[in-house]
Parts: sequence; C-alpha cells; structure tokens
Amino acid sequence: QVQLVESGGGLVQAGGSLRLSCVASGRSLIGYIMAWFRQAPGKDRELVAAISWSGSSPYYADAVKGRFTISRDYAKNTVYLQMNSLKPEDTSVYYCAANRVMATQAPSYDYWGQGTQVTVSS
Repeated sequence: QVQLVESGGGLVQAGGSLRLSCVASGRSLIGYIMAWFRQAPGKDRELVAAISWSGSSPYYADAVKGRFTISRDYAKNTVYLQMNSLKPEDTSVYYCAANRVMATQAPSYDYWGQGTQVTVSS
C-alpha cells in the first residue's frame, strides 16, 4: 500500500502564492506518475498537474499553465505544487494522487491523499 499525505494548504489573498507538498510512504513509487487534482464544491475532481517518474514533460491544465509548477524530490519521496498568482477560482480541496500510467480522469488513479484546502480571497 501507498500512503500520501498532503500539506501546505491555507488561506491566501488573490495574487499570492502557496506551495503544496505530498509525502509518499509505503511501497515504492518507482515509475509512478504523481499528480495533483482539485475539487471545488459541487464540481468534479479535475486534474491540475502531473509529473512522470523522469520529471520530463509535466502536464498542466490550461487554467493553471504559467502559474503552477509541479516538481518531485526523489530523495524525500515528495511531490510539490508551487502555486503563484492565485485566483479566487483556484479555491478547492487539492489532492495528491499516484498512478502507474498517465491519465486525466480521477477514477484511473490508484492512490490518493486526504486533501488539503486552498482558499483564495478576492
């Protein structure tokens, strides 16, 4: 089994920044895709960013391109989501997820964290 634990969420004003962290433990995640999803009340869970084991060609949703950056630290078994120029519409619960293959749909992912709330005030 894999355990994913997110942290770093909080309340920030529009234009501000936050960095989310996701620490993985349990079985090895060698070769796994790591991703960040978000889900706002009444909406589907959507893929925000994803990164392969090699770290090449990360995926970003159009809504966050140029503002968010996903990265991973292999030594710390941690994946990060740096979020800059935050907007009120970025307000959501953010989830870390892991999967063996790249996928954009949440049900495809094998492992999930518990989520961390991000609230952006206008």
